[in-house]
Amino acid sequence: MPPELLCAGRCVGQAGAAQAWHCPPGQGHSVWDAVRMPLGAGTPVDVQRREDATEGSHRLILAANRDEFYSRPSKLADFWGNNNEILSGLDMEEGKEGGTWLGISTRGKLAALTNYLQPQLDWQARGRGELVTHFLTTDVDSLSYLKKVSMEGHLYNGFNLIAADLSTAKGDVICYYGNRGEPDPIVLTPGTYGLSNALLETPWRKLCFGKQLFLEAVERSQALPKDVLISDLLDVLNNEEAQLPDPAIEDQGGEYVQPVLSKYAAVCVRCPGYGTRTNTIILVDADGHVTFTERSMMDKDLSRWETRTYEFTLQN
Repeated sequence: MPPELLCAGRCVGQAGAAQAWHCPPGQGHSVWDAVRMPLGAGTPVDVQRREDATEGSHRLILAANRDEFYSRPSKLADFWGNNNEILSGLDMEEGKEGGTWLGISTRGKLAALTNYLQPQLDWQARGRGELVTHFLTTDVDSLSYLKKVSMEGHLYNGFNLIAADLSTAKGDVICYYGNRGEPDPIVLTPGTYGLSNALLETPWRKLCFGKQLFLEAVERSQALPKDVLISDLLDVLNNEEAQLPDPAIEDQGGEYVQPVLSKYAAVCVRCPGYGTRTNTIILVDADGHVTFTERSMMDKDLSRWETRTYEFTLQN
């Protein structure tokens, strides 16, 4: 199953964003994403979309944490696909190879997945990581894709899926679907959203806390170089302050979440053998220039991290 992801993002223009947080061991990934809508995107996903993107500003800002067992094999983010047009990390767990939790393509397709916290999993269910991969490799638009996914939502354990079509010429369209919520996907209008391992905008305390930190970082960096924003958002994603008590997490997670609650209730999760192992920041400016930064743990060693940055311009 996909790892946990925590994202925060902000988007400007005709874009949308979402926010997601992580889930406990075995629950896959969570995202915290904040976007100003234009829009933005670890364990919670916070998205903000803005209509007023101007030259030099960002119409999409996404910050995400992937929480997962440290031993689960995966590839670091890199370009792949028929023409090296897709940028993402890849799950290499046996039987789940090729799935992913977060990715973007040079054609402007972006998707992020979080797992829905549930005490009991169906181990015969389909792998959720394929939902992101399939969207990134098809020509189907985001809303149509999520409508198709909603017809098959019962085949998977709980998940939240953000799918977006980013177009400098036509405007951005960002959509959301959760298979434990309403039956139909929605198009996100300009604003700021939060998404964790519950449904969109469920106010878990860590999601609200992370969203606040995200927005403060974005506001501080408006007149500063983008490297400052990236650094500040990485600090947000690595905040280990537990936001307790949180009855909402306890009620949803039941006995399953109790042993790790004090670690799980933070933006950055640190449990023995499990926790936040990847931070991702995606910035898209008004001209369609993309900056993708990934900071990843190396060899299951908390003292060793590698940071990579990729830059390209959307081909639309």
